[in-house]
Amino acid sequence: MKSFELKYGCNPNQKPASIFVNDGRDLPVEILNGRPGYINFMDALNSWQLVRELKEVTGLPSAASFKHVSPAGAAVGLPLSDIDRQMYFVKPELDPSPLACAYIRARGADRLCSYGDWAALSDICDVTVAKYMMPEVSDGIIAPGYTEEALALLKTKKKGNYNIIQIDPSYVPQPVEHKDVFGITFEQGRNNYKIDASLLENVVTDNKTLTDQAKIDMIVSLITLKYTQSNSVCYVKNGQAIGVGAGQQSRIHCTRLAGSKADNWYLRQHPQVLNLPFVDKIRRADRDNAIDVYISDEYEDVLAEGTWQNIFKEKPAVLTAEEKKAWIATQTDVTVGSDAFFPFGDNVERAHKSGVRFIVQPGGSIRDDNVIETCNKYDIAMAFTGMRLFHH
Repeated sequence: MKSFELKYGCNPNQKPASIFVNDGRDLPVEILNGRPGYINFMDALNSWQLVRELKEVTGLPSAASFKHVSPAGAAVGLPLSDIDRQMYFVKPELDPSPLACAYIRARGADRLCSYGDWAALSDICDVTVAKYMMPEVSDGIIAPGYTEEALALLKTKKKGNYNIIQIDPSYVPQPVEHKDVFGITFEQGRNNYKIDASLLENVVTDNKTLTDQAKIDMIVSLITLKYTQSNSVCYVKNGQAIGVGAGQQSRIHCTRLAGSKADNWYLRQHPQVLNLPFVDKIRRADRDNAIDVYISDEYEDVLAEGTWQNIFKEKPAVLTAEEKKAWIATQTDVTVGSDAFFPFGDNVERAHKSGVRFIVQPGGSIRDDNVIETCNKYDIAMAFTGMRLFHH
């Protein structure tokens, strides 16, 4: 297939729309089901690059959950804990493969942002991935292949209209890429910069200890940032992005946004949240939204008289600001990555509040000494990579 005609572009008024390889080769994708749109393909191709690279570097099955050309979550296929299974609503009878664990963790990082996501898998999609995905609201999936059972199941999703794309894993794009803006063509070399453990050798803080897990988490953060709309900051723990701040004009706002998502991820593990008494047959989206509101400052919106009865079997106690602060203070061993240098120590101060012990960033600010000093104050280990990872 040389080209594929799309219904429209980013918006319904943007026609005609199509995709093709500009060097005349066949498209490296096969549409197995549905009719993906312009933004679907943008998500699919960006997310595929992320999971392919993450698998290449870590050797672990990898997955991503994309929305609007940035990851809501990304993860490698480490085993799920009992708390993971509970907070990600994994059915007791499901025995997830490592690849399924990767997607469950990727989608679970920020369930609100992952609502209606595009899923990407580094390996052949198996039936345990498909079984977990079936009740979730998702627009489509891209993978290098599908087992017969997984494909048959996914084809029944969305009344048979679920978008399923298979990509040729051997496809290599041209080294120079182009983009049109206002009728003017931009040309640049693709960002083929290799991200691996060798980037982590320049540890500039007093604390120079990077655990093996921290190194994996730094790589997860950097590869996630490489395919996230800039400016961007990514918090990672145990091989899973737990907070992504994308497309902000200010570095500190990236750090705050990603940090607040990381805090919410951890608050969802609070026993009081895990044991919320939801009414039977509550819709998944309503449940996820109720959890998000319950742990926020707007908790009264779900606990108000006449409202809580539609959500809970009994009215839950308020999770107070003091209780939330105390719980977040127990978070530790979090890694933060930044796609460009931290210009001020305030980013470190904010990251520290979310349990950050490791930071990886390009370095090169005229205030690097202040950033390093702030890290030393909290015994944070920080590595400078020397490489910016802007993505637009």
